[in-house]
Amino acid sequence: MTETTDQASTGQDSDQAQTWRDDFSRVLSPVFGSPQLDLVRGEGSYVWDAAGKQYLDLLAGIAVNALGHCHPTWVQAITEQASTLGHISNFFTSPAQIGLAEKLHDVLHLPAGSAVFFSNSGTEANEAAFKMARRAGGGGRPFIIAIEGAFHGRTMGALALTAKEAYREPFAPGVPGVVHVPYGDVDALEAAINENTAAVFIEPVQGEVGVRTHPAGYLTAVRELTTKVGALMILDEVQSGIGRTGSWFAHQDPEIGEGVVPDIITSAKGLGGGMPIGATITVGDANTKLLEAGQHGTTFGGNPLSCAAGLAVLETIEKDNLLDHVTETSEWLKTQLAKIDGIGEITGKGLLLGLELTGGASGDSATGAADAQVPDSKAVAARALEAGFIINPVAPGRVRLAPPLTITTDELTPFIEALPGLITG
Repeated sequence: MTETTDQASTGQDSDQAQTWRDDFSRVLSPVFGSPQLDLVRGEGSYVWDAAGKQYLDLLAGIAVNALGHCHPTWVQAITEQASTLGHISNFFTSPAQIGLAEKLHDVLHLPAGSAVFFSNSGTEANEAAFKMARRAGGGGRPFIIAIEGAFHGRTMGALALTAKEAYREPFAPGVPGVVHVPYGDVDALEAAINENTAAVFIEPVQGEVGVRTHPAGYLTAVRELTTKVGALMILDEVQSGIGRTGSWFAHQDPEIGEGVVPDIITSAKGLGGGMPIGATITVGDANTKLLEAGQHGTTFGGNPLSCAAGLAVLETIEKDNLLDHVTETSEWLKTQLAKIDGIGEITGKGLLLGLELTGGASGDSATGAADAQVPDSKAVAARALEAGFIINPVAPGRVRLAPPLTITTDELTPFIEALPGLITG
């Protein structure tokens, strides 16, 4: 890391912060609320604000910056591609597009007949999968099942799959035909699925509810039940894929995926390492039953620039043995976190972790006294930001960590040391 930070800096001063906040509100949409920081530079696991304060980035753009910020190989790949060919539309292909698709076939061990459709984001990847689901069984299957706690995106089809009512209600009536079943309940799933079901959408790791995997046997049951009725099993690996859990994709981890082979996989976030890209991947002959030429498209999808970035990400993960690094770093991190009074259950795997905040309480949620001591995750995240750490208050009483896959234990140590004080305030 290049050391250019004023270590005495306490961040953006109030006058400067007010200026850029005023500028933001004057020219940009308010849908994200007021930004927390005005960031100007990143390197590795760190970012800097306009006042020169350094922050350890433990969120990585919400699991996007797989190689950290401005990784030399990633920068070189984008620079070289931009100097030769940036955009060509979907009337043409490029070596970068074919190369990235081939690499995804390789890491997923896809059988013959499998195919990749590139788009620009996770929600677009899920929109394509949604349209494929509408074609399942030759069409005429009106229902799609999603899981309580799911987050699949904000565009209308993906929004219909997203479980949180507060996200869907302002835009009602939404896309019809989506049924949400209770999390982890095989009996409820079995009662809901039938020959009118086109697909079951499911995240191997649910990120937006605090990072949770499914109960043992659940993904196996989804695969068995979808196969029985001829429905598709669609795995949303937008957040959990690209090495995030210590496997290329989370469902390839035996403990998470239980050996299931889905019909469709969606990917994004870490795939581009910071460049916008999504992928909808059909497995085997599922591709021959779904979208035909002209039934879907995207102007920017599969552009050479984003594909070059994605190929650099996958090749660097492989070359630098980052899957092993993620597993080893995760085990160290979870061991250190488990020692902290104020941290309860630690969920997730690899470098996608959810931390239950107990504030030193017993963690027995059956007692009001323990509940009263649970820290406000937003307040903890705010204190962390002031101390120079970016974390995500993903749910009440829970924070999410999704740092770069390249982060080291030395970089994590100051956070571990500061965390007890951040929890208690």
